[in-house]
Amino acid sequence: MILYPAIDLKDGKAVRLLRGDMDKATVFNDDPAAQALEFVAAGCEWLHLVDLNGAFAGEPVNGAAVEAILSQTRTPAQLGGGIRDMATIEMWLSKGLARVILGTVAVENPALVREAAAAFPGKIAVGIDAKDGRVATKGWAEVTDVDAVELAKSYEDAGVAAIIYTDINRDGAMQGPNVDATAALARAVTIPVIASGGVSSLKDIKALRDCDASLNGAISGRALYDGALDLKEAIKALRG
Repeated sequence: MILYPAIDLKDGKAVRLLRGDMDKATVFNDDPAAQALEFVAAGCEWLHLVDLNGAFAGEPVNGAAVEAILSQTRTPAQLGGGIRDMATIEMWLSKGLARVILGTVAVENPALVREAAAAFPGKIAVGIDAKDGRVATKGWAEVTDVDAVELAKSYEDAGVAAIIYTDINRDGAMQGPNVDATAALARAVTIPVIASGGVSSLKDIKALRDCDASLNGAISGRALYDGALDLKEAIKALRG
């Protein structure tokens, strides 16, 4: 399993939200690129980036911060938030992103996801953000009637590289991930699944590692900034 340190971008800064609420943002670093370099120095294999403003705007907003990260590190990075057309997908991949995450369009425009996955093998991930099992879109502002597991299963034959599954109720709350729901989704598909939301301790890391599903990795944010989770120890535990 791979640990993906999260850098959530709001107004050009690295922040963490509580359960996706933009009004409950804590700024952890005014320089996202410097934060990325700290994570790289600790040994991370990937970076997980989110353009929070972009998720609400429907187009890239924190582009300068993302480009600064890409220019200063060689570590593969995946980005979600505001990526809703082929031109934006192509733009980000041309700038050096290893993978783009499609969330809202995975619900609203599945044809685009399939087209992108065919055009860019290994570089398209689907972000499934769920609240009580139902998928939320547009920066989590709208909760749909779409079932998270059924949405994941609908992309089985699309060639997507990964599914990032986030339990919104756990995100930023430091209460542990929803291991059962994540494992259930992972068992339902053959697509690699990355767990997100609430990963806040070494115990959480080990629970995901040892669950009865083969997970690709886990994303952690606030716990790494707060010091509740040591990145080097977490990477070692997942490799073990």
